[in-house]
Amino acid sequence: MANYITQTEFDKVIHQEAYSNKNVNNKKYNEIDEKVDSEIVFEFGGPWGVTAIMLGFPTLMYYMWGCLYFYRGQLVSPFNVEFWQLVAEGAAPTWYSTKIYVSFCLFELFLAFNMPGPIVKGAPVPCLKGKQLDYLCNGVTSWYATLILSYIVHKLGWFRLPDLIDQFGHLMTAAIISGFTITIVIYMHTILQGNQHRMSGNFFYDLFMGAVLHPRIGKVDLKMFAEIRIPWVLLFYISVSAAIKEYELFGYLSPSMGFMILAHFLYVNACMKGEECIPTTWDMIYEKFGFMLIFWNFAGVPFTYCYSTLYLHFASIDNGAPLQHSLPWTIFCYTLLLTGYYIWDTANSQKNRFRMSVNGSHIPRNTFPQLPWGTLKNPTYIRTKHGNLLLTGGWWGIARKAHYTADLMMAFAWGFITGFETAITYFYPVFFVIVLIHRVRRDLERCSKKYGKDWEEYCRRVPYIFIPGLI
Repeated sequence: MANYITQTEFDKVIHQEAYSNKNVNNKKYNEIDEKVDSEIVFEFGGPWGVTAIMLGFPTLMYYMWGCLYFYRGQLVSPFNVEFWQLVAEGAAPTWYSTKIYVSFCLFELFLAFNMPGPIVKGAPVPCLKGKQLDYLCNGVTSWYATLILSYIVHKLGWFRLPDLIDQFGHLMTAAIISGFTITIVIYMHTILQGNQHRMSGNFFYDLFMGAVLHPRIGKVDLKMFAEIRIPWVLLFYISVSAAIKEYELFGYLSPSMGFMILAHFLYVNACMKGEECIPTTWDMIYEKFGFMLIFWNFAGVPFTYCYSTLYLHFASIDNGAPLQHSLPWTIFCYTLLLTGYYIWDTANSQKNRFRMSVNGSHIPRNTFPQLPWGTLKNPTYIRTKHGNLLLTGGWWGIARKAHYTADLMMAFAWGFITGFETAITYFYPVFFVIVLIHRVRRDLERCSKKYGKDWEEYCRRVPYIFIPGLI
């Protein structure tokens, strides 16, 4: 039977109930958690698959950038020697681009160490016998400090933000080299310290998945830092760079480029304003810090999710004017973006505030914007024998992965705003579909093992994964 509680009782009652429930046969369910956490399952095609990914994905990044930069989005033969000569020249590493990229990463790390913010508890860690780690959540103050300083340095001419779009190929190479370097350094340091976790015994697979579960430098959790402080901030500034360039060239900002600024601002701002929710997520609890997370956050996200911005930028240069669409199509794109954002933001907020209340780590935040229905007033849930509470209220009573559906709405909106002249601007949404299907499969398998019959009951109550009545 679902349980109903008022918001005033929420934090206290739900935490006490979860805590009491976990103490019933606690040893048994701790063993289940530890077994699931330590189980080695070869994914992504095993050692051969991950090796292909580590070599192939950077190559794919160069290929798609080259098609956008030199051929304005047309797909050329990957065996074209002249094409790769152009790419090698246009993306060759330079001291200037390396200095920009490394300085940005170090500045964000400096802010992560020094800016004020609340400290929240993460979820219980199975390999640490249920210990909850502390996370310093100063993303909001770091984000605003970054915005203010970037405006100052651009205004004073110390660094011109349009240089980011002009130096894109060189910056991408700096990021790719950094991603590989950090991966190897973290891996070797972990092995030398004897701090490795859930190792398969295959070097390439373990390098890809990672060796360390909770990498830290002092009070900064590197996994959480890499997840939001580097990729999304840099992605936003790539769009800002293109927008400033467009304004300098044509004297105005087009609705299409304005869309990309809004889209990327909403995403990075949501990550920062809800940073305290991240410590209870799958990445923090289960994923290790290897190539998969390191390269993806330091290079993959900022330099592949920006293809719509790049295409709009190059199209405006070729056409002598910014790319614009009909008013109905533009309104559709903005509506799809904002609708997806609202569902995504409130769904994540509902789930993670529920988790934090269960863990006793919920703290009220007034970070902008706080959207209606972001916190459930009368949440329903299933009390499992394992001890965890499975949320069945709000968006989570409509679909098990409603936030992923909303994420995909935004992703396709990013592509739609560019039109249909090139397939490259749809790389992000198509790739995201593949990633989410794989991730959902992993999550469903893990939850089935962990909760057993209670998971079957949860699936009965919430039968749809993505879209109610469809799938």
